[in-house]
Amino acid sequence: MPNDLNSAAGAEVLSVVIPALNEEEAIGSTIQRCLDAREKVRASGGLADVEIIVVSDGSTDRTEQIARSYSNVAVYAYPDNRGYGAAIKCGFEHASGDLLGFMDADGTCDPVYFGDMCRVLLSEEADIVLGSRMGAESEMPRLRSVGNRFFALLLGMLSNEPISDTASGMRVVRRDALEPLGPLPDGLHYTPAMSARALLSGLRIREIPMSYGERIGQSKLSVLADGKRFLAAILDGVLFYRPARVFFLMFAFFFVLATMVSLSPAEHYMRFGSIEPWMIYRFVLAFLLGSLSAISLGTAAVASRLASLVGVGGQGSFWNKAVEYVFSGNSVFWLVGLLVTVAVLLTLPGIVQYAASGTVSLHWSRVIVSAFALLVAFQTLLTSTLLRIMNYWIRVAEFRSRPLATTS
Repeated sequence: MPNDLNSAAGAEVLSVVIPALNEEEAIGSTIQRCLDAREKVRASGGLADVEIIVVSDGSTDRTEQIARSYSNVAVYAYPDNRGYGAAIKCGFEHASGDLLGFMDADGTCDPVYFGDMCRVLLSEEADIVLGSRMGAESEMPRLRSVGNRFFALLLGMLSNEPISDTASGMRVVRRDALEPLGPLPDGLHYTPAMSARALLSGLRIREIPMSYGERIGQSKLSVLADGKRFLAAILDGVLFYRPARVFFLMFAFFFVLATMVSLSPAEHYMRFGSIEPWMIYRFVLAFLLGSLSAISLGTAAVASRLASLVGVGGQGSFWNKAVEYVFSGNSVFWLVGLLVTVAVLLTLPGIVQYAASGTVSLHWSRVIVSAFALLVAFQTLLTSTLLRIMNYWIRVAEFRSRPLATTS
């Protein structure tokens, strides 16, 4: 859409989208606060202009009618409810600015903060600026506050980038930053999905503290149902951009548990040279946890290579390279050889005894450890084979993308 508002050289236009679903109690005051704040936002943000867009997302009350009573506000309406994210997308499609902002219609956010957001975005060359609602003056309900802090902690751990409010409903985004984030969902999990993808894709994201008031009217948020969607949105982002990290964390988790379970039998064997019969349960549990650990490590290697096929970030990290190294070249030969050798040495006396006498008195602990070694060896070979197949695909794709040589 042509940017008719952006007439000042070097100055940006901010388009503020207000998604609204049955917000007749709050929409009028929210719009008026935006109109009253326009000049302050324009001045503090160094903007050419600020436009305001309201999207009624299938409202069945007077939300649309009230919004249309303001002549200097653009209003669009869906006949049916399509979702919070869908309403924001609709506003963005009709926006004239290269800076795209949005805020909730429930009166919880102060539009004056858009000025600081735009100033930070432009001065620090950021792609997205969030308004963090997690300060001491926030009036967010306690349960929601705890949930938001949990999601922020989880995303920060998975992305290695600190963030305090993943689901902030007030933010500013550069228009050209939307494409690498898409497709974003249509529901209330639009905001955590955007935060997760921005952090994991390497976009420059900043936060500024802002006040957060008690909402006007009834909340549309379901803590349990939408909390599950928020969690799924974060995990989806991690699985797309950093899939190896998820499976490597699973590997570490199961490996630590398997080691802890194995400590007691190992200590007993080192002290007394024997294994007690009751320890079979620990052996079986260690077998299970160790197998899950090996499967997770192999999956991390495959996921890393798959991510490289579509060119998403994170493939050059130390851990990704270390995991792939385990399953490539001579590493596979030595690892599989070692595992098979251990399995043979543990069970060879029983095999010899059975061949000579038709009976076996081999201790069960040797059989379990041998089976585990063979299982891990087989898993290693499978993972290595899959990586070789994908490497071949990559080479073929690179060859086919090259221009054909011409002869004169």
